Amino acid sequence: MRVLIVEDSERLNSAVACGLRAAGLTVDCVADGESALRFEQRYLYEVIVLDLMLPKLSGFDVLRRLRKDRSRARVLVLSARDQVTDRVSCLNLGADDYLVKPFAFDELAARVLALGRRRIGETTPTLTVRELTIDTAARVAWIGTDALPLAPKEYALLETLVRSRGRCMSRAELFERLYDSRSDSSDQVIEVIVSTLRGKLKRAGCNDLIETRRGFGYCVA
Repeated sequence: MRVLIVEDSERLNSAVACGLRAAGLTVDCVADGESALRFEQRYLYEVIVLDLMLPKLSGFDVLRRLRKDRSRARVLVLSARDQVTDRVSCLNLGADDYLVKPFAFDELAARVLALGRRRIGETTPTLTVRELTIDTAARVAWIGTDALPLAPKEYALLETLVRSRGRCMSRAELFERLYDSRSDSSDQVIEVIVSTLRGKLKRAGCNDLIETRRGFGYCVA
């Protein structure tokens, strides 16, 4: 899942980003409303965490533009403004959730994950393909009753392919889902992750789950 944090407090921006990255999410950060719109046009985000009092363009204006442009990203407003009128205004402008500062990080992370599931129409955090089960809330995958020992990027790639089951995803598309805008890696790293992930799946008795379609990319059928 790819998340954009729009927050002008450098300390809060960094803290939220670190927490979400530790939870295995791909996170980009910006500090003003204009940058938020530029990033949203460049990358595909499942969730945007949006402050209201921003430089250059307010969070209210960002919301208006996102919905005018028919952005499919779910928006969680994160603001110190705690009046009912502020919440109502944001929800009427198209926000999907509203969390007041100060907040508990665990609650923020849970809401972000829930919005991500809602965006793609999932009603539970569990995904199942053949003998593979993925708990997207706990970010753990099992083959039968045995948990797979996956590195964060391996888990993220597996979840991404299973969520998009039946659709072929290119190396570049997978790279964009797994790596944020700070990365200096190339999309060739996806081949390495696929190789190590396949090895772990094979050792667990789950063969041929990830298909390679030459010239197109990878998919889970």
